[in-house]
Amino acid sequence: MNVFIMEMKANTKALIIWCIAMLFMVGSGMSKYEALSSSGQINEIMSKLPKSMQAIFGLGTFDLSKVSGYYGMLFLYLVLMTTIHAAMLGANIISKEERDKTTEFLMVKPISRNKIITAKLLAAFVNIIILNIVTLISSIVFVGYFNKGEVVNGDIEILMVGMFILQLMFMLIGTTLAAVIKKAKTATSAATGIILATYLLSTAIDINAKLEGLKYVTLFKYFEAKNLILMGGFDPVFVILSSLIIVVLLCVTYIFYKKRDLSV
Repeated sequence: MNVFIMEMKANTKALIIWCIAMLFMVGSGMSKYEALSSSGQINEIMSKLPKSMQAIFGLGTFDLSKVSGYYGMLFLYLVLMTTIHAAMLGANIISKEERDKTTEFLMVKPISRNKIITAKLLAAFVNIIILNIVTLISSIVFVGYFNKGEVVNGDIEILMVGMFILQLMFMLIGTTLAAVIKKAKTATSAATGIILATYLLSTAIDINAKLEGLKYVTLFKYFEAKNLILMGGFDPVFVILSSLIIVVLLCVTYIFYKKRDLSV
C-alpha cells in the first residue's frame, strides 16, 4: 500500500476527533461573546483583572466589545490546540512504526527511506491543512453569526495563515524529535513539553516587559493576533525566522531518519 495513503487512513479517526473539537471550541467560544457583550461592560470587567490573568487569557489590546477583538482573544486558544495536534502528529507519524512494531513490514517494501519520510511528511502536512481549513470555515460561520456589521473575514483569513505557519513549525519539531529520539513516548512528551514551555514564556513576556527580547525564542510570539490584526500584519523578521526554522527542521528530520537504527 502507498505509504501516504496508509498514513492518511491511520490518522483519519484522530483527525475527525480534532476537527470536531475545533468546531466545538470555536462555537462555544463565540457563543460566550453574545452573553458578555450584551452587558456593555466587557472591557471594563476584563480591565480589572490582574495583568497576569490578562496575559493568560490573551486579552492584549483588543476591544472585546467587538466581535473581531473577542475572536482575537479566542485565537490564542485555537493556536494552542492546533499546535498541540501538529506536534503530536509529527512525533507519532515518525515514531509509531517502532511503537507498533511495524518497522519490519515497512522496511521490506521496495521504497527508500527518503520516500518513506517524504510520504509521512506529506500525510502530516495534509492533516494540518485539513484542521486549519475546518478552523477557518467554522470561524467564519460562527463569527459571522454573532457579528454586528464588522468586516472580519479578511482578518480571520490572515490569522489562519499565521496559525498554519505555526502548525507547520510545531509539526516539524515533532518529526525532528522523533527522528532524533528513539523512544516514541519520549519524543511525543518532548514535543508537548516544548509547546508548554514556549507558551508559558510567551505569557511571561506579556506580564514582564523586560523579557521582550525573548520573543524571538518562543514561536507563539511570531504570529500573535494583536500584531496580525492591529499592527500591520506579518512582521518580516518573524516570517524570515519561520522560514529558516522550517528548512532547518526539515533537513534535520531527513538526516536523522536516514541514520537512525530502526528496531524491528
